[in-house]
Amino acid sequence: MNRLKLLILLPLALALSGCDFVVLAPAGDVALQQRDLVIISTVLMLLIVLPVMALTVLFAWRYRQSNAAARYEPEWDHSTQLELVIWSAPLLIIVCLGAVTWMGTHLLDPYRMLGRIASDRPVDSGRAPIEVEVVALDWKWLFIYPDYGVATVNELAAPVNRPINFHITASSVMNSFYVPALAGQIYAMPGMETSLHAVVNKEGTYKGFSANYSGAGFSGMHFAFEGLTDEGFDAWIARAKASGNTLGRSDYLELERPSENVPVRRYASVDREIFNAVLNMCVEPGKMCMSEMTAIDAKGGLGMAGIENTLPLNYDKSARRGAVFGPEPAYVLGACSTDAPGAREARDIRAPVNATPLMGAGLKPPYLGQSRRSSTSFLSALRPKSDS
Repeated sequence: MNRLKLLILLPLALALSGCDFVVLAPAGDVALQQRDLVIISTVLMLLIVLPVMALTVLFAWRYRQSNAAARYEPEWDHSTQLELVIWSAPLLIIVCLGAVTWMGTHLLDPYRMLGRIASDRPVDSGRAPIEVEVVALDWKWLFIYPDYGVATVNELAAPVNRPINFHITASSVMNSFYVPALAGQIYAMPGMETSLHAVVNKEGTYKGFSANYSGAGFSGMHFAFEGLTDEGFDAWIARAKASGNTLGRSDYLELERPSENVPVRRYASVDREIFNAVLNMCVEPGKMCMSEMTAIDAKGGLGMAGIENTLPLNYDKSARRGAVFGPEPAYVLGACSTDAPGAREARDIRAPVNATPLMGAGLKPPYLGQSRRSSTSFLSALRPKSDS
């Protein structure tokens, strides 16, 4: 019978032998502090959990039906001493957990600049941190090193004991950037920039991946993170520059198309504005950027005359670029000013009697991914009604 139990437990032991406890043995100071938070929180909670489990077994054994020596007190209903123990111990643990959580939340804020490289080593103010721009694509990772003018796909590297500043965004759907040995996971979202500050203290190759499901190729969104010496990092940059590949806007639009299990790629030169264009959803040449549209809105917007042009600013990657269905993309190339020749004051502009789609000078009418009839109906609904 004992041998049978061992055979039953054997598959479980084999499964556990493949576990990687990288979260409990990280290679970076930020992840190390996060590990300490996990351990402290677990120990504090076990101070209640273990005694409760032990007392449950003790009571079940002591007051079993066959134990005639156990005290029988059917009228007992209250004990002040027991109430104090039951309520004070959890309360103290909650206070301790709250204090640890509050300090950890502020000290390990991913947007906070690093104050140290290790527990006994402050940040060297004479060395600039490594700047890395991260773009989550479908389904791969693009890493841009603006200070070195290179980029890679599904490969990330940094020198040990040197702070790393990550600037993170996404091309379409939300993802999550996660290198367990380096720091916690940070979400990557289209049209938004998130940040992460971290450092690696040990040489080695570590696993990075997406921790947020993002579609069919999600399982292949893995990359290698290499912690290198200063000399090794310089050699890594040199290999990227020797690749001869370039990453311009047209190259990015091709790279952005959905693909799975993409091998490592390196780019010797990168368009310096590519990350800002991805962030503002205007990689296509001539398309109005989100930041420009925000500036227009801050000044009062374009009014009724700009409706047909402003609506196509909605991000159209999933419905248009690289998709089987859908019309050609519609772009906003610019906005007319009242200083232009023949322009009228904003108060003189009225909704057109003819509700066909508005057109810019020399531009094709943007149909917003709809038919002419639906676009006309949309404008008709917005046109002011006469009193008659």
